[in-house]
Amino acid sequence: MSVETTDLLDVDDLTATELETVLDRAAAIKAGEDDTDLPRRTLAMVFEKPSTRTRTSFETAMTRLGGHAIFLGPNDIHLGRGEPIKDTARALSGYADAIMARLFDHSEAEELAAYADVPVINGLTDDAHPCQTLADLLTVREAFGGFDDVTVAWIGDGNNVAQSFVLGAALAGLDCTVTTPPAYGVDRDVLDRAAELGRAPTLVDDPDRAAADADVVYTDVWVSMGEEEVREEKLAAFDGYQVNADRLADSDAKVMHCLPAHRGEEISDAVIESDRALIWQQAENRLHAQTGLLVELLA
Repeated sequence: MSVETTDLLDVDDLTATELETVLDRAAAIKAGEDDTDLPRRTLAMVFEKPSTRTRTSFETAMTRLGGHAIFLGPNDIHLGRGEPIKDTARALSGYADAIMARLFDHSEAEELAAYADVPVINGLTDDAHPCQTLADLLTVREAFGGFDDVTVAWIGDGNNVAQSFVLGAALAGLDCTVTTPPAYGVDRDVLDRAAELGRAPTLVDDPDRAAADADVVYTDVWVSMGEEEVREEKLAAFDGYQVNADRLADSDAKVMHCLPAHRGEEISDAVIESDRALIWQQAENRLHAQTGLLVELLA
């Protein structure tokens, strides 16, 4: 096994070499050059948050690898409600070869990993989304032939997707610029971790400047799941941060979005539907990146 990491709670649980190994494996699987399979392996998929891409991509990945995925929604198990997380972790370890969990509280993912005897993959928490970052990096690598001399500008909320991407960019040696409203930046802990990896993001306060210097402009929703009560407050704070044709007028930048998109808020419909968009390639790459990850963790 090339990857020694047993759990993926955030992307920097991988080393730079392990990240490259996972991306290489994903690219080979996507190209039909790697036929590794995982027969009789089972992935338990625990969901507190609903999902389109996470469930479908992981379930499809296990099916293509000859294994099986079990969906466990919030009404199917007692995770943290009637049964301690550590008990769920121990029980699932006796049935499944790996656990993928899509949760609100990151500390619950950490507890799940601490007590599970099988690999635990973070399918998303409020703090991190490492599987999305793997797909993002695979997409950038495909579009530009690598990471050298490529700059990605994150424009919008310094949320879980942004935080994992900042760390993934640092691991990959990719230049990253971040611009957010002052109260919605990337956590200082994440910036420090990126710096320790050797490539902290450049922080700027002007979205137009960030877009003008970028090869890729990346954004995500301003109001995430669970933040509906602060929707109006956030929409006001993010006024002027939309990725639209005017912002990209003097740039050749490609555009990424992790989806789902709130068209007309953080990104315009015209940009999503334009030739600039890498969004659908990025969405498909969730499947290939996660397939590569599962092979490296379980094969």
